[in-house]
Amino acid sequence: MIILRSFNDDDISTLKKNIFTDKSSEEIYSVLKEWNTFTFNGKYFEMLAIVEDDNVVGSVSLYQHNDYIISAGPEIFSEYRRNGYAYKAMKQACEYAKKQGYKIATAQIRKNNTASIRLHEKLGFVLDCELINKQGNEIYIYIKLL
Repeated sequence: MIILRSFNDDDISTLKKNIFTDKSSEEIYSVLKEWNTFTFNGKYFEMLAIVEDDNVVGSVSLYQHNDYIISAGPEIFSEYRRNGYAYKAMKQACEYAKKQGYKIATAQIRKNNTASIRLHEKLGFVLDCELINKQGNEIYIYIKLL
């Protein structure tokens, strides 16, 4: 069974190993403080740790687009992939967002990310459109009614 929770100081070494390999512990601590303000660019944002048996296996981010749309993005650390964690975490994250009053979840997925496309389709997301994002990547936008 997995749980979602906020990241805390005890997670710094895990974050350094899996996400912020080029940052110092002090820099990661600053990122954690920023995450735990629950805002980004004036909108709701939450970065949640995906935890099984006290091991952080990945993260899922929630970012508000407006009063009823939120994006949800999972990342499973490489050593824990292909164990169903992303599916379980996204189900929980979508329920969490729904309880907060959001009506629609969106996901921006690179066109070549077959695993993420399959995951989102399994979760009930449907393809809305294709575009090129700010970084110049070809992406799909998937949406789901919560």
